[in-house]
Amino acid sequence: MLLIEKKATNDAVATEKLVLLFELRCKSRLRTRLESGEEAGLFLERGTVLRGGDLLEANDGRIVEVMAALEAVMEVRSDNALTLARVAYHLGNRHVAVQLQPGLLRFAKDHVLGEMVRGLGLEVVETLAAFEPESGAYGGHGGHAHGHSADGEGRGARIHDMILKQRAP
Repeated sequence: MLLIEKKATNDAVATEKLVLLFELRCKSRLRTRLESGEEAGLFLERGTVLRGGDLLEANDGRIVEVMAALEAVMEVRSDNALTLARVAYHLGNRHVAVQLQPGLLRFAKDHVLGEMVRGLGLEVVETLAAFEPESGAYGGHGGHAHGHSADGEGRGARIHDMILKQRAP
């Protein structure tokens, strides 16, 4: 099994491809297969979220490019920014991962959420697409060695960390 424990530099040249759904790109420990069929094991820093285009370095030196797999999603399109903002607000209020593009919101296929969005006045289209949702207000820095809360283990709301840091001497 090919062992992968770290990200590669951005200038590395990939010789292998790893195609994963978003849910699997959120796992720092994963047994999977490369596009070639070779078995691979990911043992990355906890909290690492892989994005399409990320490069990984296997322990044998090979470079593996991560590719976002096509998956069942729902798309909402509108030229009305306020309407899209309302939909994004309601999806975010339910802690739904959302991909944002100009005039487009994309989220994982869920008939209940689709009905909610239709109730807000927009047409919902089911399709297959690569899913690259927003990382969140405090998650844009990618993989890292610390947790997302004061205990360093990722427990608790991130907003509490901001408050604790402001109170620190």
